Amino acid sequence: MRPFEDIEALAAEKKGGPDQLAKLLGEHNLPKSEDELEQIGDDRWLSMFTKCVFQAGFSWKVIEQKWPGFEEAFEGFDVARLAFLPDEAFEALLKDTRIVRNGAKIKSVQHNAVFLKDLAAEHGSAAKFIARYPVTDQIGLMETLKKRGSRLGGNTGQIALRFMGKESFILSGDVVNALIRENIMENDRLSKKNLHAAQVAFNDWKATSGRTLNEISRILAFSVGTGH
Repeated sequence: MRPFEDIEALAAEKKGGPDQLAKLLGEHNLPKSEDELEQIGDDRWLSMFTKCVFQAGFSWKVIEQKWPGFEEAFEGFDVARLAFLPDEAFEALLKDTRIVRNGAKIKSVQHNAVFLKDLAAEHGSAAKFIARYPVTDQIGLMETLKKRGSRLGGNTGQIALRFMGKESFILSGDVVNALIRENIMENDRLSKKNLHAAQVAFNDWKATSGRTLNEISRILAFSVGTGH
C-alpha cells in the first residue's frame, strides 16, 4: 500500500493542483465533534435516514424539494410516535401527496423509528450510540445499520452518517475503484474481507496523513475521477 501523500498528489494532478484540491475539499467536509453529534435529537437522525432512503434510486432534487412536506407528513419524525405507527396512519401516508408514496420506503420509517428507540433504550440516545461509535470500526457501525435498521445498507447508511456530520468514508464507485487500484480490495464486492481490508487501509491513512476519513475518501474518489 503506497503512502497516502502519493494518492493525494495524483488527486491534485487530476483536479488542477493542490490549491484546487483544497478548494474542492473545503471546510464543509469537516466532521462534527462527538459532543456536537450527541446533541442532535434522535428525530433528526430519523429524518436523515428517511431522506437518504427515499433518495436512493430516485431524484435527490425531487426529494429535497418535497422535504418540507415529508417533515409535515411524518410530524417532525417523532421517534416514539412513529415506532408505534397504527395501520390507519400508514394507509393514510400511502395516499399523502406531500411525500413520495412508496409503500416499502414509508414502512421503513417505522422500522427505523423502532431501531432508534431501541438504541436510545440501550445507550441513552441513538445519537450517543452513533457519536461514540469508534471511527476506526466504521464497518461495524455500517453492519449495525444494515442488520438492525431498514434499507440502511449499501451507501444509504454511509451517506446519512456523512450528512449528519459523523466522520466517515463513503464507498462510492470511484472510492472502490481506487481501493482496487491500490490492491486493498480484490474486487468491487462489499464482502467482509474487502470491507475489513478497506477499514484497515483507511485507519492507516488517517494515522499517517492526519486527514479525516471524509477527506481521505473524497481524495481517493478524486484520484480516479476525470481531471478538470
